[in-house]
Amino acid sequence: MSLPSQVLHIDLTKRKYWIEDRGELFQLYLGGTGVAIRLLEEECPRGADPLGPENPIIFAVGPLNGVLPLASKTVAMFKSPLTGNLGESHAGGRSATAIRSAGYGAIVIKGASETPIYLAIHEDKVYFRDARALWGVSSAITVGRVIRELEPSPGLRTIMRIGRAGENLVRYSAVMLETYRHFGRLGLGAVFGSKKLKAIVISGSKIVRVKNRKLFREVYREIYEQSIKTPLMKKYYELGTPINISPLNKIRGLPIKNLKETSSPLAEKISGELMAEKYLGRRVACSHCPVACIHLAALREPYPDEKYFYKTTMISYDYEPMYALGCMLGVFEPEGLLKLLDAVEVLGLDAISTGVAMAWATEALERGIIRKEDVEVELKWGDYEAYIEAIHKLANASNEFYKVLGMGVEKASEVYGGKEFALAFGGNEMPGYHTGPLAHIGFLTGARHSHLDSAGYSLDQEHLKEGKLPDPEKGAEELFKEESWRQILTSLVICFFARKIYKEDLTVKALRVVGIETNVEELRKLGVGILKAKNRFKIREGFDPSKLRVPKRIFETPSPHGKIEERYIKRAVSKFFELALGQGDQ
Repeated sequence: MSLPSQVLHIDLTKRKYWIEDRGELFQLYLGGTGVAIRLLEEECPRGADPLGPENPIIFAVGPLNGVLPLASKTVAMFKSPLTGNLGESHAGGRSATAIRSAGYGAIVIKGASETPIYLAIHEDKVYFRDARALWGVSSAITVGRVIRELEPSPGLRTIMRIGRAGENLVRYSAVMLETYRHFGRLGLGAVFGSKKLKAIVISGSKIVRVKNRKLFREVYREIYEQSIKTPLMKKYYELGTPINISPLNKIRGLPIKNLKETSSPLAEKISGELMAEKYLGRRVACSHCPVACIHLAALREPYPDEKYFYKTTMISYDYEPMYALGCMLGVFEPEGLLKLLDAVEVLGLDAISTGVAMAWATEALERGIIRKEDVEVELKWGDYEAYIEAIHKLANASNEFYKVLGMGVEKASEVYGGKEFALAFGGNEMPGYHTGPLAHIGFLTGARHSHLDSAGYSLDQEHLKEGKLPDPEKGAEELFKEESWRQILTSLVICFFARKIYKEDLTVKALRVVGIETNVEELRKLGVGILKAKNRFKIREGFDPSKLRVPKRIFETPSPHGKIEERYIKRAVSKFFELALGQGDQ
């Protein structure tokens, strides 16, 4: 096996599966997002119900997965139940290695089971296992442990599963993987739940071969040494992404209490430095990654009425979940924040959307827009115990309010009011950056409405050092160029933390290892084409750039660049979609 080409199709309704060779698709679009968006166009009927059986789940990997370091991710693509258009999420763990070792470049799952099941994919065999005993189990972690005992190939497999939130169709529920990784954003967990699909386990032992062994050794060594011997990845290993908290707090770009504030001396209590000093228990890595950026805190709690007996829970902590469940909720007590992070992990929720939803609900309750009888909990900034209780109600859809809140803050603000402080962009809840206009333009225009689409927050900070923002049109061009190149990285599929290693020339060289001859110009053109394909799919499914809502709160709260101007945002958004929807590079 050299380049990926096999696509596994699974029909949950008929409980059938078949394998199709799509080598031409991988030759044209590499893999990952490039292949996934084409399969989504083919497999998802126009106007499909995101929670209906016709909505496909597509997993795709690329030619560098299982070959070179830091090519460690899998792309999931589907129609999002949160936004009603493009759903795309990336996860690491052992997912990419397992899918390639099973012999596949992509897996397409359609239909819906009448009863709860989980899929066991062991190379060319697919088993439809009865999951009725697992349906309703409150913890996604427990589900993983049970399947781990039932299925073969420990150490070689990936186990994807949902929690109560996915079963109850919370529109931003996640799919959880081993090593505390997730398909988090845009509601893949709800799509699993709608299909009565509790989990998927994938394993294989097929060998991925390379065309040029000498070049392979040379490129492998170059990437590996840049990963461990240069400063490029050092911060990810030492402190991880929580290193962002202190500098963002310092420049007043850290969203706090639903973006009513952007800096607080209390934020230092959950800084990456403090968390590492007081709580770091271990670091773990995704498969085929030498960096180990996943930081696990050891939360030690005494058992009631038992002297010298303690329960120790390992809890993953990253910047975005800490921003959403910490800063946005005014929770700066480290142990309280860790308990919130653990609750979201257990229940199977996207941490960013959950935190932003709770922040909106807290402010709405303060303003009298919603009633205490709706929330059933007295939500107050910093009260992590109340938020844990509310999150359980959210995951269990315990009343009408939580059912609506489980559809996202865009929907909740339409039903109850408070739209001006409902921090959603294109229907997706806001990531953790109020660094200036380019971050928010990136959230509005990015194909996933994610901070990782075009890294506008990074451009904001670069221009802050220069002391001047670019013209709106120039800013839009910078964002478009960055997002277009990221389509290549997500087609391979490279972890974005390695983007400064996999620069254009090295990416061309890396592709030669697996027998793909190309050049920088061809890759840039392909990246633009993939991005345009994503936006065409969104338009097809009802997305209208002219109707994008910009939350008023971002204009009220000053950023490091001062107050953001609405006309700057509008000019840049207009220019971006002129580029993203224009003719050419189809």
